[in-house]
Amino acid sequence: MLAELKPSRDVFRMKTVAVIGASNNRSKFGNKAVRAFVKTGHKVFPVHPAQTEIEGLPCYKSIGDVPERPNLVSVYVGPEILVKLLPDIAAKGCDELWLNPGTETPEVFARALELGLKTLQTCSILAVGISPSSL
Repeated sequence: MLAELKPSRDVFRMKTVAVIGASNNRSKFGNKAVRAFVKTGHKVFPVHPAQTEIEGLPCYKSIGDVPERPNLVSVYVGPEILVKLLPDIAAKGCDELWLNPGTETPEVFARALELGLKTLQTCSILAVGISPSSL
């Protein structure tokens, strides 16, 4: 059953994070998330098909290109893109998939459930204890 759940209390132990929809635009939440996760001590893998580096970190074209299985995948792409990426996310694996505001739809939740992904609806920046306005 998928519901709006709070992130695992282990969020600070989840040390590897893939941010799908990461951005070089510092005003976008995909960039703020990268900075928030770095600031809280996470190893961050930005994912964006058109970028090579974000905030000084290597950027990966797809989740499949990320060099290790992330503990957490945080998503900043629209649901029409995300639903197509879910099989790749499931193939890579993760402990939790966080759907940030604007990424979730019933179709996304249903497909994630079919693929066995533990999916949470949350703002990842707030979940790690940082206000987006401070970034």
